[in-house]
Amino acid sequence: MKNNDWKNRLNVVYSTNPDFNYETGEAITEATKPKEKQQLCISLDKRNRSGKVVTLLSGFVGTEEDLQDLGRWLKMKCGVGGTAKNGEIIIQGDFRKRILELAIQEGYTKSRMI
Repeated sequence: MKNNDWKNRLNVVYSTNPDFNYETGEAITEATKPKEKQQLCISLDKRNRSGKVVTLLSGFVGTEEDLQDLGRWLKMKCGVGGTAKNGEIIIQGDFRKRILELAIQEGYTKSRMI
């Protein structure tokens, strides 16, 4: 039975092709790579942040949930705030050395500071 839910067909008025598949806009999530294959880049950033310094961790390949877990763990270990979104983890303050040490201890052996 075909799925005729109108919510899945938004932005398409009509199609005469019987084999036409509506695009639902669902993003394909990439599976999380093993820790030893992750290439994390740790850098310092203060652009567009009113002069405040943040540590930026990028290069994580995996699901958004795993990114959130890693960000939560790093914030807890550093004792500061931050966020994890769009494939990046932002930690408030300059914690490059501490995050590099923690990442290597946790198994992210290809991590590096920029």
